[in-house]
Amino acid sequence: MNDHAQFLHTSSEVAVQRWDGARASAGRDCVAEEVPLALIYNGTPHAVMMASPSDIEDFALGFSLSEAVIDTRAQFRAVETDHAGDGIAVYIDIDKERALRLESQHRNLAGRTGCGLCGAETIEQAVRHPAPVGDGVRVAAQALQRALARLAQRQALNAKTGAVHAAAWATPDGELVAVREDVGRHNALDKMIGALAAEGRSFEEGFALITSRASFEMAQKAATVGITLLAAISAPTGLAIRLAQEAGLTLIGFARGSQCNVYTNPQRLTGG
Repeated sequence: MNDHAQFLHTSSEVAVQRWDGARASAGRDCVAEEVPLALIYNGTPHAVMMASPSDIEDFALGFSLSEAVIDTRAQFRAVETDHAGDGIAVYIDIDKERALRLESQHRNLAGRTGCGLCGAETIEQAVRHPAPVGDGVRVAAQALQRALARLAQRQALNAKTGAVHAAAWATPDGELVAVREDVGRHNALDKMIGALAAEGRSFEEGFALITSRASFEMAQKAATVGITLLAAISAPTGLAIRLAQEAGLTLIGFARGSQCNVYTNPQRLTGG
């Protein structure tokens, strides 16, 4: 991978004016950076997403899987990156058959930081119905709590900037094996998915954590790749709950400390 993102920092320092009551003083603050990433499949532009300039290969692979551009890691050939104006062009090589199918969909995304579905031309493209997930894992409530506590310690960029989301993968006993951060919640999830896929890990042998709300596209991405349990620290949406129920995904919200709400398929979370 020829990753020019090494020249783009994930955070930077800026001058600020700080106020305390009626008094102002000069100071410095650390802010998160975001850049446009243009995803180009087999020479054809497909999507432009605003993202943190890190773990770009993970993002490219994860996005390709979670958006059903490809079905398996084997259909993903290579990634190259290059500067393109104020952003980064990400050249992705996939199987020719998948590229032809993608071209026929005529999809052109322009995704803002907080949106994972911008630019879908039809409702059918935006609201996909993933195949049912497998049996997956059984996770003790204590393991979920351990994973959540450990995640807070692994968010280095957010600790500096307070402006990014994280997605993590945990083993059934609550050990974190992959954590990715990004200004976009769906980008963080895609990066985590890509990191796991690159290592050849099974999405049925652990569970996912996200430091955001469980919106529809988060549940959709998780179910598309076969994740069976997704836990969010904030609330789910109604559409996310309905999709999770349909796909057999265990969807957990308000996972904080020792508490959580299980909205769908509760059989995977146990008390022991």
